[in-house]
Amino acid sequence: MQLSVIGTGYVGLVTGAVFADLGNEVICVDKDENKIALLRQGIMPIYEPGLEEMVRHNVSEGRLSFTTDTEEAVCRSEVVFIAVGTPSLPSGQPDLSQVEEACRHIARALNAPKVIVNKSTVPVGTGDIVRRWIEQYAPGEHPAFEVVSNPEFLREGSAIYDTLHPDRIVIGASNQNAAMKLLELYAPLERPMIITDVNSAEIIKYASNCFLAMKISYINAMARICDLSGADVTLVAKGMGYDKRIGDQFLQAGLGWGGSCFPKDVSAMIATAESLGYDFQLLKAVQQINDEQPLYFVGKMRTALGGLKDRHIAILGLSFKPNTDDLREAKSLQIIAALLAEGAVVCAYDPIAMPKARAIFPQISYCENAYDAATGCDAVAVVTEWNEFRQLNMERLRRVMRQPLLFDGRNIYDPEKVKQAGMQYYGIGRSANSSPFARPSSP
Repeated sequence: MQLSVIGTGYVGLVTGAVFADLGNEVICVDKDENKIALLRQGIMPIYEPGLEEMVRHNVSEGRLSFTTDTEEAVCRSEVVFIAVGTPSLPSGQPDLSQVEEACRHIARALNAPKVIVNKSTVPVGTGDIVRRWIEQYAPGEHPAFEVVSNPEFLREGSAIYDTLHPDRIVIGASNQNAAMKLLELYAPLERPMIITDVNSAEIIKYASNCFLAMKISYINAMARICDLSGADVTLVAKGMGYDKRIGDQFLQAGLGWGGSCFPKDVSAMIATAESLGYDFQLLKAVQQINDEQPLYFVGKMRTALGGLKDRHIAILGLSFKPNTDDLREAKSLQIIAALLAEGAVVCAYDPIAMPKARAIFPQISYCENAYDAATGCDAVAVVTEWNEFRQLNMERLRRVMRQPLLFDGRNIYDPEKVKQAGMQYYGIGRSANSSPFARPSSP
């Protein structure tokens, strides 16, 4: 099948590369000439495991190409995916200006019947808006087209796997032929597919992400109760997760959710609800808990250190999650800003994201590894759960630090083992004394 994908961000580039790998002819489009030039050289604009190899392979096989000419790409395609950015406006609603621009180019290139697929995360009703925009910008008589909603459910860091092995494929269409075209395209994946109306498909994406965000905020709220009561939130979550009605995914207490999806989607759902006359108080609370979580973590450091002024703090991990260099809504940014505001001296290490972080915080020090960052510090704070941090040598860490304080923002360490290495442990909703086998003896 001949496809074009407008937008070469995480969603567009991964979608294009995977469809090419499945044997389709794919043209990826972006108005950023520099980005297209780099992609033609095999240089990725984003870090995503396995993406560079997949792109280079399919380019060499002639199935994947890149261009800045949207209209030419649309002319050569049966199916056109819109995968442009939809950043949040001050109101919380997504900014659809890039979607509109894509529609303008599509309208001018309608040389044959086409299926236009909304892959971007957009609020309910956008399918109708896209249809109106294309009708508005099309010059006079034009071939028929159909608008389909096909939301993505990718996780940065495992986007290729998620595209090849989705839990479900959602196709929102008002026309059977358009739906069948998408069914044919996705058939090689042999995954569950659900066909809905366009509005329902658009809401499914938001409903899913908001529910997952709610689970994270819920367990983070429970972590506060565990901190206050001496319980261990990891054991609480484990006990909850065995209940099949609840499940164990997204029940890991920590610093909260970030990235390009959850923050934007929660804000958009709240704003959409308000536009429809509903006050979504539950989601507002979910958002508030998440906003407060990094400051709660900084508060732990402030209390343990007796203040933050002139304290040397090492931050391990900058990206919003492992296996990506994405700093959008990363909790590290909020934590570093709070530490600097109180006069702390900050150094940081991240395996991938330091070049991007330097542009935001040029005043902090960037180190070669975790031990380099910890040297001479009063505290180490683990902010992103990169695998290389999970197996840190605690005795070595203790030797290079000025004070042996470890703040585990992702609960990746065994508190008792950290304590045995001569360090003080501070997690989220747990402590070295919360294990039933590590409680201090009664006087």
